[in-house]
Amino acid sequence: MNELLTRTDPRVDRVVRICLVIAGLLVLSGLIHLGVFFLDDRPWSGPVSWRKPFDFGLSFGVTLASVVWVTSYLQVPTRTRTRLLGIFAADCVVEVAGITVQAWRDQPSHLNTSTPFNTVVAMTLAVGGAVLIAVLGTFAVAAFRGRVDGPPSMVLAQRGGFALLVAGLLSGAAMIARGSVARAHGDAAARMYAVTGFVKEFHGVTLHGVLVLPALAWVLGRRDLPEARRVLAVRWALGLYVLAAGLVLVLELV
Repeated sequence: MNELLTRTDPRVDRVVRICLVIAGLLVLSGLIHLGVFFLDDRPWSGPVSWRKPFDFGLSFGVTLASVVWVTSYLQVPTRTRTRLLGIFAADCVVEVAGITVQAWRDQPSHLNTSTPFNTVVAMTLAVGGAVLIAVLGTFAVAAFRGRVDGPPSMVLAQRGGFALLVAGLLSGAAMIARGSVARAHGDAAARMYAVTGFVKEFHGVTLHGVLVLPALAWVLGRRDLPEARRVLAVRWALGLYVLAAGLVLVLELV
């Protein structure tokens, strides 16, 4: 925490602290709903399971904390980073809150337009997804351009991590798009939600590359190794991560 704050301009320290607190609360929310699952009789899978608030709380919390950390290495204007982190944190709260509220109402969160309230939630989550792509895409552009405050191994880790993150975001958008098409064709709700999650495992795997690869580069940077070896290690890790994600995708599509 202290290292992260000293890497940032004092003007963003407050935003960083708030984002990390929110990330912790989101993770806590996810863990609480894991406990609720064990106390309730709902199945683990399905559009109204307790798995969704658990998965989304944990995933959004970890992702928010990861983005706060990795963006401290990006060479972006202080005001831009502050605003984007604030928007991202707020969006994470909205996404998890919408999913959680619907779980407690025993209603599907996405693509559910059965009532006016359900429609508002579903549309809010869809807009929130677009905001996620816009915000994280902006950070990704900086990483792709090599605007990273760090050695070549960290530059590579940032590029690879954000590339995987973008792939995860796009796969999430693809799932919503496929579900929307199924709904437009009048498919039954059970089939609509079944086809919507056609790449959910790939979606989950790729989202967290933005933490794994930079964390590896950070660890390697604290070892007495030549930078060339660190770059090689990150390159291998990136290749293995992409291979694993590709295998997951193939298994889901076949």
